[in-house]
Amino acid sequence: MRDVAIVSFANHITSHAEGDDVEMLVPVITEALRAANLKKKEIGFTVSGSCDYLGGRPFSFVMALDAVGAWPPIEESHVEMDGAFALYEAWVRLQHGDIDTALIYAFGRSTTGSTRDVLATQLDPYVMAPLWPDSVGLAALQARAMLDAGTCTEREMAQVAARSRRSKKPGPGAHTFAEMQAGDLLGLPYTTAPLRAHDCAPDSDGVAAMVLVAGDRAKKLTSRPAWIRGIDHRIEAHQLGVRDLTKSVSTALAAEKAGALGKSFDVAEIHAPFSHQEILVRKALGLAGDVEINPSGGALVGNPYIVAGLDRIGEAARRIHDGSAKSAVAHATSGPCLQQNLVCVLSEG
Repeated sequence: MRDVAIVSFANHITSHAEGDDVEMLVPVITEALRAANLKKKEIGFTVSGSCDYLGGRPFSFVMALDAVGAWPPIEESHVEMDGAFALYEAWVRLQHGDIDTALIYAFGRSTTGSTRDVLATQLDPYVMAPLWPDSVGLAALQARAMLDAGTCTEREMAQVAARSRRSKKPGPGAHTFAEMQAGDLLGLPYTTAPLRAHDCAPDSDGVAAMVLVAGDRAKKLTSRPAWIRGIDHRIEAHQLGVRDLTKSVSTALAAEKAGALGKSFDVAEIHAPFSHQEILVRKALGLAGDVEINPSGGALVGNPYIVAGLDRIGEAARRIHDGSAKSAVAHATSGPCLQQNLVCVLSEG
């Protein structure tokens, strides 16, 4: 296998975006290329992640290509999924050996409609979708199953939310949260029992871009590349009734295949749109107690649909780039109740 590294990452998350997708993407893609010391014409492969349902129009990714420029013609691909899975495709493409560079970007606007209702369209069309359960309701069922099984407690869920708020990096247009202790959060009312507002990620708009470079060229472009030492993704059954919602089998299997189990890490970035899901993923990854979890704040402080998983990998890479971590594991998810999960292992060398 070829050595592949993340050499740059740029993102922008806001509570409500101004401008169209291209206007959001251009400065972020420009920053990712600048940080990688590359020009657009030096990119061998471009792959994006987006969701037409959010854009409310077909082939929204085609219009977004204006942000990278499709002339002269480029080798390009697209996934109707989180950008983390676009990253996986780019990594596979680089293994072919005929190109050395790849650009990944993702964009999503969760505020243009009711994301929790839109996500019901990905459910089984015969049994589940006609009932139209929204994503928060399904997550609440999972949280209730975990509480009843003793997998977590409401206090542990509140502790996750409180820590995420303390870790949040403020930025222009970002969500603002009052910093509260777990005990204070437990006194707030339920929104969809047993979930409270702080247990659920806020709808957000955002974009992210990342540059991958293979082999020795990565060392020439940056002094601290974040090397991808393992990456894998797995999926579980479509029908929620045949899954044990108190476990994340696909996360554990992806972690095993990516070489994450039994390893110690400085940082773990977990894509958990709900507080109880961070606890579930943390156990599936087998993380040690001293690992720093979601130093970026994670999805609970900013969750642009389609972008948040790529953000987790990018934020983990950023810690290696700036020297604050030597190793990291990142996680991304897609589908109801952690149906599909990706695990990526990163290191400085």
